[in-house]
Amino acid sequence: MTEILVLGAGMVGTSTALALQARGHDVTLLDRSAPGRETSFGNAGVIQAEAAEPYALPRDARTLIDMITRRSNDVSWTVRGLLRMAPALASYFHHSAPARHAEISRVYARLIARATADHAPLIEASGAGNLIARDGLALLYRDAQTFERDAADATRIRDTFGTPFRAVAGSAWRREEPALTRTPAGVIHWTESWSCSDPGALVSHYAALFTRRGGHVARADATSLRRIGTGWSVAGPDGPHEGRDVIVALGPWSPALLRRFGYRVPMIYKRGYHGHFASPHPLRRPFVDTANGVVAATMANGLRITTGAAIVADSAPPDLRQLRRGRDALADFLRIGARIDEPQWSGTRPCLPDMLPLVGPAPGTEGLWFNFGHGHQGFTLGPTAANLLAAGHDGEHDELLERLAPRNRLPSLPQK
Repeated sequence: MTEILVLGAGMVGTSTALALQARGHDVTLLDRSAPGRETSFGNAGVIQAEAAEPYALPRDARTLIDMITRRSNDVSWTVRGLLRMAPALASYFHHSAPARHAEISRVYARLIARATADHAPLIEASGAGNLIARDGLALLYRDAQTFERDAADATRIRDTFGTPFRAVAGSAWRREEPALTRTPAGVIHWTESWSCSDPGALVSHYAALFTRRGGHVARADATSLRRIGTGWSVAGPDGPHEGRDVIVALGPWSPALLRRFGYRVPMIYKRGYHGHFASPHPLRRPFVDTANGVVAATMANGLRITTGAAIVADSAPPDLRQLRRGRDALADFLRIGARIDEPQWSGTRPCLPDMLPLVGPAPGTEGLWFNFGHGHQGFTLGPTAANLLAAGHDGEHDELLERLAPRNRLPSLPQK
């Protein structure tokens, strides 16, 4: 019997397997597909050292009206999606109040502050340095008033959390970023963020490192998880995998699995899409088109355009309007060629109402652990959350881990 089973081979699960392995544990990493092929495959590829504050639900009337009337490309929605997630969205709105958001941000910023340092040894040991650039993340602005307002807010974030940035005039930025065909009003350059040219490949490199160090990666059906005596069992095509402990790191699929064990985990499911396009000039660094809610980044497969959030039911068919609107808007600033022919990817950001991941032991169930709910930052925070969980698993007390503990945050516990 393996000592620990980790369910989910995305960035969070793979990092968790590595962190537990580094502490001497016998670990098996399980997923229905190869490591890094699901949600971690398709994100914007930024390790966001600038993201000291989690994304709050807007509370000002103008932004909410823009979302409701679909004038904003940041968020799209369907009535079915809103109704399905209504309780979680109401809680999200509650936690987005300025005072509550500030308190949450003090915790969140401590996680983000560790992100690049926790990725660095894994990047080096896995030989993935060629995938990583350390040139920061740019926020591109089309009008001067919005740029000046957000530059003032960036100053607040820097002064509060120590996150460095540059506010750069559009003409100066045009010289720094020769791929641009038009001069923006201004750019906020968060200098400490890193970017990855192939997010799925980075997870695959981490998984290969885990295997080289003696770990076992296998295909399995996480929905088959069941108790066996004092341990756990998961079915796979080559037979069952058994372990004393199990870590649920399934991102947006975690709540559905845990309902079988009596846990009710409220979650906001934010779907996103990407597409790759031919582009004659690679970008020096990724940038956010702040007016249109998309990220542009040069990837191994071409120019990747990644959308904002779609609040839709999980069974909703693909809707590429956000991607098309984003591509058309980016054409103001970039030479964008034909769409690269490939299967359409979409993924879901697993956002919890209080904007913090659930990391720690499941209350009331021996040997069951949670590590999910990282929202927009699973790719960024995977190694950090993994290190915290591994320390907690080994009995080490950590004030930050205590703040993320499921027992302090779940609205209801299983009935025995």
